[in-house]
Amino acid sequence: MGDGGQGSGVAVPEQWGELPSGGRSSSTVPPARRTTFPPARRSAVPPRLEGAGARPRTLGVITPFLDGTFWNPVLRGIHASAQEHGIRTLVLRGTPAEVHAPALASEQVDGWIVVIELHGIEALARARVPFITVGTRASEVVCPAVIPDNHGGMRSAVRHLIEHGHRRIAFVGYFAAYDVRERFAAYKDTLAEAGIPFDPDLVVESDNNWYSGGQAAAPALLAKLPACTAAVFGTDKNALGMMPPLKAAGVRIPEDLAIVGFDDVVEAQGVDPPLTTVRQRFEMMGSAAGDLLASMIAGEAFPPGGVHTDNVLVVRSSCGCDTIEDFLDRESAAPGEEDAGGAVARQMVELLLLPRPLPPDTPPAEVWPAVAQVVDGYFAAVRGAAPVPAVELERACRQAVDITPDLGTLMAALRLLGQLPERRGAPLDAAARRRVEAFLERSRLAIARARLEAETQVVHQLGVLARINHDVSFALLGGTCQEPRSLAWLEATPVAWGCLALWEDPATRERLVVAGAYSRDGSPTPPIGSRCAREAFPPAEMLPASAIDGTFMVLLLPIRSVRRDWGILVLIGPTQVEMAGDEGTVAIWGTLLGAALERDALLESLSSQHADLQKAFEIERALSETVRELGCPIIPLLRGVLLVPLIGMIDGGRAQQVLEEVSEGVSRHRASRVLLDLTGVPFVDAQVASTLGRISRAAALLGARVYLVGVRPEIAVSLVGVDLGELATFASLSAALRELAPAGRRARDAP
Repeated sequence: MGDGGQGSGVAVPEQWGELPSGGRSSSTVPPARRTTFPPARRSAVPPRLEGAGARPRTLGVITPFLDGTFWNPVLRGIHASAQEHGIRTLVLRGTPAEVHAPALASEQVDGWIVVIELHGIEALARARVPFITVGTRASEVVCPAVIPDNHGGMRSAVRHLIEHGHRRIAFVGYFAAYDVRERFAAYKDTLAEAGIPFDPDLVVESDNNWYSGGQAAAPALLAKLPACTAAVFGTDKNALGMMPPLKAAGVRIPEDLAIVGFDDVVEAQGVDPPLTTVRQRFEMMGSAAGDLLASMIAGEAFPPGGVHTDNVLVVRSSCGCDTIEDFLDRESAAPGEEDAGGAVARQMVELLLLPRPLPPDTPPAEVWPAVAQVVDGYFAAVRGAAPVPAVELERACRQAVDITPDLGTLMAALRLLGQLPERRGAPLDAAARRRVEAFLERSRLAIARARLEAETQVVHQLGVLARINHDVSFALLGGTCQEPRSLAWLEATPVAWGCLALWEDPATRERLVVAGAYSRDGSPTPPIGSRCAREAFPPAEMLPASAIDGTFMVLLLPIRSVRRDWGILVLIGPTQVEMAGDEGTVAIWGTLLGAALERDALLESLSSQHADLQKAFEIERALSETVRELGCPIIPLLRGVLLVPLIGMIDGGRAQQVLEEVSEGVSRHRASRVLLDLTGVPFVDAQVASTLGRISRAAALLGARVYLVGVRPEIAVSLVGVDLGELATFASLSAALRELAPAGRRARDAP
């Protein structure tokens, strides 16, 4: 949906149209020659391995992202190629290291495609199975790669700016990316070819390949103006991110600074001014990768260096060109009305396809089937004949919007019709002019309605996506603890089949245990609690027919939280390629599922801790009751010496009990000394200190002195700030006995 490809609601053939050479044909453009290399053998049904455990041939894809203007078309191209070869597609989200490649699913995969991120690719090389990279080359290992013609594309961009007269041309890009480094090398080579010295001061490094990277790099480029008059960008998103801050600073594009990007993302044609860029076909990279790996799996020869996919410079306005006005100003002969219809139809289609040419042997109706109705409607207005039915005109305008969403180009096609009398040298009379104007107004209104209808469909799909994400979020984070594992939340999504398997031992990650399963169409699901080795996961016998015959990709989504690697979520259905843009919908589901599992584990841990605390509380309460039952034992230790062992917490009631028992004991035993043993008291606080003070004063009134055993008064004072008066202390009971025993003997000898 975010990519604007077929099936997205707003078809953008300009993005996916044919190149001068290379690329898969589409329904709206003529077929074109594909990048060639030895093809794999094709079969009507998926080939199967012999012997026990037979399964379909399977192509494995390891990619860090599933959605967006690059990843989405690449996956679509791989899947389409695999379907042509009768091969199943299994996609693992992450880097080779993150998905434990090649161990995970190794018994299911006959060859691997690694997209962009290569961390851990050495393990694939050691596995001795065919593998290739897409969008980058691996420096760690030797393997074929499918990459765009970065050198040729950037060379055409720089040469175009040089032809405009620019000599101070900056380069902006994220140099950690392999593609950008290749494009930068081509930038320097092209300057050298033109005799322009390379100036390192005109190089601006961005933080990433996204919009934010271009926005953050804007101050650095602004500092080089006005000496710098043009800039080429490593990616369109860097260019698109930089354009708003440049405009905010008063820079006019292209008058003050000409700009050329690289990639031709969908947004490039809708920005103001439209971005001149190097178009590469991302889905063509995917299909080339699928074809190449299929050849390798079949044991056929392949290009040692891999494949370069073609690209072409798409000239719009940001470089200083005006392709639409140039086209409309071009002289075109239209000798007679009988020949003019076909000529105008071809010109209108060529205008909608700009800057791509319409091949001479391709009839206009092959690209725009209803273009004849528009042209016939114009000539009917000229002659005063019956107008074209409104339904046919609206159908033709919807087809035009499918070819290009650019409103300026669409209106220019109607301007082309309006200019026809002047270009033919046959001015219209007043009545004919009024009829033609009325027809053109109807056509403009139909174009606007068709464009609005397309936008409405996009908004509707965004609304559907928002509701799906809301329902999934609520189910995972707001539902019961059992719902995330049960996968019942997949009912809110287009997913056809799902399985959640958790690591039996998260430390070793050798076996997976099925924790949940979902099937929309009633296809069998694996039993809950069944186990599977990671090499055999997901086994073919537990997958639905739509995955085995290659209709849908099999997506393996690692589920992780901050603290734990939980396991793998298997999804089968159109979701990962049809429903998400750069936001990464499926990845968000995985993140939410990981958070839900983490929450459930935390709640379970808290529940266990609560049970332990409840048990400890019961034990403590029983001990407290026992202590209370014991009361305050008064032990005549020596003649005139009482020992009072205190155990447990001392609250208000207990303090009063101790005071009364000590007072009664001193009177009954005629004691002169009282040993208060605090060894069993957990801590001395204000309550304990106050009790000690009251006991000391009460004993003094009865002629006895209180000694503390097991705590120093200065410590108690430092803790609670209470003056304990005449209280003396002993570090231990044995120390007290040694000190008081002689006094006891003297007391016995006195009678």
